Amino acid sequence: MFDLNTLWFILIAVLWIGFFFLEGFDFGVGMLLPFIGKKDEERRVVINTIGPHWDGNEVWLLTAGGATFAAFPHWYATLFSGFYLAFFLLLLGLIVRGVAFEFRSKNYSPKWRAFWDWAIFGGSFIPALLLGVAFANLAKGLPIDANMMFTGNLFTLLNPYGLLGGLTSVAVFLLHGAIFLSLKANGEIKTRAEGWAKKLWLPAVILAVLLAAATFFYTDLLSYRGAAFAAFPALSLIALLLAGWFVQRKQAGRAFVMTALHIVLALVTFFVITFPRVMISSTNAAYSLDIWNASSSPYTLKVMTIVAAIFVPLVLAYQAYTYWVFRKRVTTDKSMLTY
Repeated sequence: MFDLNTLWFILIAVLWIGFFFLEGFDFGVGMLLPFIGKKDEERRVVINTIGPHWDGNEVWLLTAGGATFAAFPHWYATLFSGFYLAFFLLLLGLIVRGVAFEFRSKNYSPKWRAFWDWAIFGGSFIPALLLGVAFANLAKGLPIDANMMFTGNLFTLLNPYGLLGGLTSVAVFLLHGAIFLSLKANGEIKTRAEGWAKKLWLPAVILAVLLAAATFFYTDLLSYRGAAFAAFPALSLIALLLAGWFVQRKQAGRAFVMTALHIVLALVTFFVITFPRVMISSTNAAYSLDIWNASSSPYTLKVMTIVAAIFVPLVLAYQAYTYWVFRKRVTTDKSMLTY
């Protein structure tokens, strides 16, 4: 039965998918910054490729969290209390990253700028890793008791499947970012980005294949959904393989579409595994949170739906407009660089 609970599960899924797709290349570019930019001007170019977008992309994360809090408060409470330390580290990484973008140009000292460049690297790597760990654990299941309380700790999340999910998200985001850079930069930076994309593709494929295989052992995708739903991870791998095909032929636009499609399908796989559950209990299946026992009142969901119907299209239109305005490549011409 399709109801408002199902609608908001889908909307939250869309928000997370949008965040991973958009912030994925942001994180990738941030992690590649110290390696692709050899000189200060080149690193400025790398930063400027995502400069108009990175803060807007993070709004998808805030909106996903806010929508979860409003539509499914029990999901929000269990998730954020159970992942408290992990999310604190994630938030710390995002804060450091945002500060670094603003502070690196406040001083001309090479040491000062190098410090903040590595801060951008760390502030991109930590969230990319932790988000992969978090979503892998949510798909696998977590120790949750009858009172909807998470009974594990940080080390509970650092299991082989969770760590594999984190490493895979880092590798895929690096590839996604390298391809984005090859689209947005020119000259030597474009050439280096293409070279990094070729190097990063195989590790990303290997980790993605391992994660897909592990998903059939660590989650209940087959038993809960059936073999037909294995098509989602299979299609995500095909998209990643096609990304490599286009990278080798220097067709960056098509390669970017394929890495984006891989990310989208990987997240779709996650939400297919969980629905209608929102947090799977490994303690007892009866203790799992779902879209009904974790939700707000019907009236709250109704009001949220009306507000979302009005404002979400406006926000999407505005963000699409910003990408259109800043669609041109970024050059190393000093007169065009913004500090």
